[in-house]
Amino acid sequence: MAHLRSRHRLALAVPVVLSLTASLGFLPGVATATPLSTPAVTTADGPNLSYVVNTTTDHRTIASVKKAIASAGGSVVIAYEQIGVIVVHSANPDFGRRIRTVRGVQSAGATRTSPLKAAGTTDEGAAQVLSAAEAAKVAKSADAGQEPLEADQWDLRAIGADKAATINPGSKKVTVAVIDVGVDDTHPDIAPNFSASQSANCVGGKPDTTYGSWRPVDADHYHGTHVAGEIAAARNGVGVAGVAPGVKVSGITVAEPDSTQLFYPESVVCAFVFAADHGVEITNNSYYVDPWLYNCVDDPDQKAIVDAVNRAQLYAQHKGTLNVAAAGNSNDDLDSNALTDASSPDDSTATTRTVDPHKCYDIPTQLPGVVTVSSTGVKGAKSYFSSYGDGVIDVAAPGGDRYQIPDTPSGNGRILSTLPNNTYGFLQGTSMATPHVAGVAALLKSEYPWASPAQLQLLLKAEADNPGCPAEPYDGNGDGVVDATCVGGKHVNGFYGSGIVNALRAVK
Repeated sequence: MAHLRSRHRLALAVPVVLSLTASLGFLPGVATATPLSTPAVTTADGPNLSYVVNTTTDHRTIASVKKAIASAGGSVVIAYEQIGVIVVHSANPDFGRRIRTVRGVQSAGATRTSPLKAAGTTDEGAAQVLSAAEAAKVAKSADAGQEPLEADQWDLRAIGADKAATINPGSKKVTVAVIDVGVDDTHPDIAPNFSASQSANCVGGKPDTTYGSWRPVDADHYHGTHVAGEIAAARNGVGVAGVAPGVKVSGITVAEPDSTQLFYPESVVCAFVFAADHGVEITNNSYYVDPWLYNCVDDPDQKAIVDAVNRAQLYAQHKGTLNVAAAGNSNDDLDSNALTDASSPDDSTATTRTVDPHKCYDIPTQLPGVVTVSSTGVKGAKSYFSSYGDGVIDVAAPGGDRYQIPDTPSGNGRILSTLPNNTYGFLQGTSMATPHVAGVAALLKSEYPWASPAQLQLLLKAEADNPGCPAEPYDGNGDGVVDATCVGGKHVNGFYGSGIVNALRAVK
């Protein structure tokens, strides 16, 4: 399975004013370009790969680059001219090198290392489905005014979301887009708040808005439905409740439809642009962009991936969209000088490499202006799997932890939410923490509709509760070994950033 995050990020300063031009200066050493001659189109004699070609937003330059793409043996899938990103397919093994020499091309590279197939998330472990008998047991413990399964939702109480719902459940004018494996909008807890007009399937880089295209291909693609329920499951007397049960939620599918469920760059670029152009206020990103866990900008292919996705997410910010992303489940210190990446590339043969997370970026998590989220358990401590890092984590939220056991009917430390086909189940991971932050951000946007993405991020931090670094050495799984070191103070630190988000404060 891909990298759904129950997920990472670079400590970049959040600009007060975000502009599209900022994205063009994010990467060092923009390539100098020389004209490309116009030979006959190269015969396809290599694997058919997908590429992103990044140029300026000037129409003449884009038209010229498109001609060069054809001359180099490529075919344009779609051109996002508003951000200067062109998605290309080519079977010419020399396409990347040749197109990088074209005048006007600022970066270009393959987005995958294995051939295109006919048409990664951040949850930690498989879903634990709640049986009918177990659900009935939980329902007996529900208090007056609670949803039937809410007694198992310790996470709502941990951030005051249950009380916040009685004050302001959120505005129907606010939409959170779940960029993921698909959302089952037929689920009775999701259907009341689902926005079909802001949903699409972006797999391959080009949006498909055919009705139902955003739905998961099968029940194994459950991650996005779980996330959507965490954000906006309706308080309708059915199942569970979301953090912001009054806001809208949409689904933008970016995962490959096969069992890998990989999230390729061109699909994520499409999702950010689609969300921005369709009035989405917040995006939830519980994944990292495949095939590289960390994208090192000294590699031309990985540099082009960072550039393309960054342009798209900055475009969304410029249009008023706040992007929230998971920090990852590797228990990595994202402020360290060296990390081991043994999973990349995950679409072919992975090799073990040492990376510096200040130079090799987990995206979209480490991109500028993106809210980076770490995970906590029922005791308010960092989840044993959650990545962290001083100056990297913005805020924290409940994402579950099987070692931190709640006093609930099921006694399950994971997060309970919706699954496809009208079912419910538990998951844990920074994938589950991120929708809690997206939900609180939606409540803030409901309260302050004119707030910019940068202002919403500041509000999230201002309303958060920070437990501070633990007094004792951190041993997340209780095996007697120190698993992580928290750096920072009471107000800002590497485990929780500015603190654990607070839904009740958001609506007060």
